[in-house]
Amino acid sequence: MSERDEFLGWVETRLHDAELALHNGNAAQRAAIWSTREPVSVLGAWQSAVGQKEVRDLFRMLETTFADCTSYAYEVVAADVRGDMAYTVGYEHTKASINGEPGSYTLRCTQIYRREDGEWKVAHRHADTVPEDS
Repeated sequence: MSERDEFLGWVETRLHDAELALHNGNAAQRAAIWSTREPVSVLGAWQSAVGQKEVRDLFRMLETTFADCTSYAYEVVAADVRGDMAYTVGYEHTKASINGEPGSYTLRCTQIYRREDGEWKVAHRHADTVPEDS
């Protein structure tokens, strides 16, 4: 199995499970797969954060926003691994309650990962909503 295939296996399991848990109101798994080393950043669809404190505060806010996730899928369009760095680009399709109201949305998402102590960690996330006319 190639290094890229192993990485994509991690994306399809650990990353997927962490995002599903977040959309069910639990950010602990997402926090566990995020880097604890600087720099970390989120340029989010709803809110941005830079640095450990802001990123963790954002995760805590998000877990109070989401509940009752009925569907989450990360459609990876491109991905690669180079040494201890990797990236993914794709679309996140989510159906969950947002502030108590059922909803669904699709985000364009780019993430950068780094391998720390042999384990993949997210170091940066950029996501925005897909325009209605796309």
